[in-house]
Amino acid sequence: KVILVGDPGRVELVASHFEHRECEVESREFRTVTGTYKGKRLTVVSTGIGCDNIDIVVNELDALANIDFATRTERPNFRRLTLVRVGTCGGLQRHTPEGTFIASQKSLGFDGLLNFYAGRNEVCDLDFERAFLEAMHWTGTQCIAHPYCIDNDAELLDRVAGTDMVRGVTIACGGFYGPQGRRLRVPLADPQANDKIMAFRHGDLCITNFEMESSALAGLARLMGHQAMTCCMVVANRVEGKANPNYKNSIDTLISTVLDRI
Repeated sequence: KVILVGDPGRVELVASHFEHRECEVESREFRTVTGTYKGKRLTVVSTGIGCDNIDIVVNELDALANIDFATRTERPNFRRLTLVRVGTCGGLQRHTPEGTFIASQKSLGFDGLLNFYAGRNEVCDLDFERAFLEAMHWTGTQCIAHPYCIDNDAELLDRVAGTDMVRGVTIACGGFYGPQGRRLRVPLADPQANDKIMAFRHGDLCITNFEMESSALAGLARLMGHQAMTCCMVVANRVEGKANPNYKNSIDTLISTVLDRI
């Protein structure tokens, strides 16, 4: 069981709940602590920001579990990992104000990472992808990454989200500024993108939040046969234009909840 956090500094916050620490290693933005929590052996790893880093972390966790490094061959007995990302996000609906805990039912990747792996169509929700692209009316290079839609693990979602987290569709953006509709000096390719995203509906689903890692995590885990999901706390609501920079105590509550339920 592995908890993934973006911020290396948040590793200590998670590990502070461990009764015993077994090992600690660190390289660049990747910090790892393995220990026990209420009798469960857990590892917490920082990934840094973005789906490109998730690609590194998930592939290497899978390699540790399922590749024999001595022979450079796949181990005969598959070991399934349970991966839960705990992070922060921006809320995109009025029912996701600051402080809301959102469990990603689906993740919509703007990063394009899963498009480089064989089998992406077999694990993605192609109907959702088509409906989303039709609603966005993107042309030419505006949709070059081809957003992919992937379900988070249903059993893990039910166990961790319970009845007290909002479930929704999370967009994993390929950047913090333009891809999330923020403009500084460079104009946006689609200034109305966020309005269309907030208004989008597919059955009873809507886009609930922005973050930057969930799609790669869910997609790679599905291709590899692992369980994965993302839980985030809303620290800013884009509809209301409100943000809470003092969210440490609330994120610790989310961490404790995930540790208890994973």
